[in-house]
Formats: sequence, structure tokens, C-alpha cells
Amino acid sequence: MAVTFQTIDEFSSGQRLDNFLVKILKGVPKSHIYRVIRKGEVRVNKGRKKADYKLQQDDVVRIPPIKVSEKKPSHVSDSLKQVLLNAIIYEDKGLVIINKPSGVAVHSGSGVDTGVIEALRAVYKEPIELVHRLDRATSGVLLIAKKRSVLKNLHEQLNRHEMEKRYTALVKGVWSKKRHTIDAPLHQNSRYAVVDSKGKHSISHFQPLKNFSKGDFSASLVEVTIETGRTHQIRAHAKHAGHAIACDDKYGDKEFDRQVKFMGLKRLFLHAHQLTFTNPLTDEIQKVKAPLSAELEQFIGSL
Repeated sequence: MAVTFQTIDEFSSGQRLDNFLVKILKGVPKSHIYRVIRKGEVRVNKGRKKADYKLQQDDVVRIPPIKVSEKKPSHVSDSLKQVLLNAIIYEDKGLVIINKPSGVAVHSGSGVDTGVIEALRAVYKEPIELVHRLDRATSGVLLIAKKRSVLKNLHEQLNRHEMEKRYTALVKGVWSKKRHTIDAPLHQNSRYAVVDSKGKHSISHFQPLKNFSKGDFSASLVEVTIETGRTHQIRAHAKHAGHAIACDDKYGDKEFDRQVKFMGLKRLFLHAHQLTFTNPLTDEIQKVKAPLSAELEQFIGSL
């Protein structure tokens, strides 16, 4: 182990020194990080700083020899890079927006070596950050910031509920064609989001667009808007309403999934088809749409 030096980029500018070290020293206990800061082993521009020091762009942070959990550098395949480049639906100096394919994680972790953000960093060769997340199995509009100021502005819009997200889903059963609001708090346990009074406030709106009924099979194509952005919110709320999303391996209905798989559906039918926000660089309202994949369009056409 040796002393290392990190130069602060635009995305780490403004971050507290302790939080920056927690981010880059994976697996190191916070108590140890605070100890090396307190003892002056961590230096910023050759000087001592406290844990709450706000880092500035181009600061140079000296990090003492600390054993961290080994992580193999992720290899980004050319094919994944090309898939994501082909998925770009909008780009400017502050943002890149893609129509994320189903099955691609947004970032590494939980057994995934490479996600969207790692692959795009390999393409752009500069710091970029996810503005929000989509489940691995969910497709659709995904925002990535190229500038810290853009990231901060979009996070503020998310926190103020000023960003409108619309999803398309196929759910179990015929659902009456009126707006159904699910206002049910969600608590995240080790594996699932469950409706629980001790959970976080969560609201989803389901608007059925078309119903399908054939023999013992019935389903509804719905548009979903969400007022809050909890993990697995739409999937958990759909299950709670008795209208589980098709091919949902966590919250699905086994019999319904057996039917749709037999009919040819091979993926979760949940797609983020539209996102409306204020572009931080132009200060104009921007509406971005991501079309359904051919496989989902074909499946709907077959019902």
C-alpha cells in the first residue's frame, strides 16, 4: 500500500471531505476514516482539514495507505458501449439522455460488474453521474449529467417533485378505465418494498389505457405517474392493488406470469416512456419520450 493523491473533479466539488473518502474507500469503516482525518494523515493541498471541509475543484487530497476491499477493474465491452450510444435520444453540453434497454443495470454492484454509468464513463472519458435510477429490468428514459451544476439542479427538481415521470406497464386483470391512486407507505426490507405504516410516504397513479380479455386471460395496459420515487414503488403498488406487473420476478403473480410467458413475453413489462423537467442550461421545459421496444410493441399487438 502507498500514499495516493486524488484531484477533485467537478462532481466531487462541494462534497464534504469525510463523505468523499467514504465514497472512494469502499469497505473502510467510517471510524477509521475519521481517525486518519483527525490525526492529519489526510491532507488537502498539503494542509490539514476537518471532516466537514467542503472540497473545491482541483483540490489535491493526500490519502494515506489504507487497505480497501479489492475490486477488479470492470471491463466494458464494445458491444455494450455501442448499444448505449445507439440508445441516446437527447444530448447537450450538460445532459445525455438514453432509452435504457431492459436487462442493463444503471450501475455496478450486487453481482453486476458494469452498468450504464461505467460504460458511458468509458465512452466519454470524463466524469458523468446518474441523475436518477431505473430498475435493471425496467427500460426507458434515463438522465445522466455531464456537469455538477446540472446534476444539482435536477436533484433539486426531483426533491421538489417538479419532474414528471410517466411509465407504461401491462398489469394483471381488467382495471376500470378511471384514474386509480395508490397512496400507501413503502418500507424497504432486505429484499422487497412492502406496504407498511412505518414506511415512507409513496403515491402512484394508474390510468388504464386498454383492457385485454381472452378466455381465462385478462390484462390492462396502464400509464403510471409517480409523485414519489421509492425503490420498486410502481411494482410494489401494482401488487398491492391486485394488479401485478407482467413478468415481475419479485412482485409478480405466478399464474399471470405463466400465461404471458407462454404468449411470448420474456421481460418485465415496465417502461419509462416520458420525462418532463426544466433543462438547467436552457431554463426551458423539456419533454423527452422513449418509444416502447419492438418486443413490447409486438406483444401488445398480439393480444
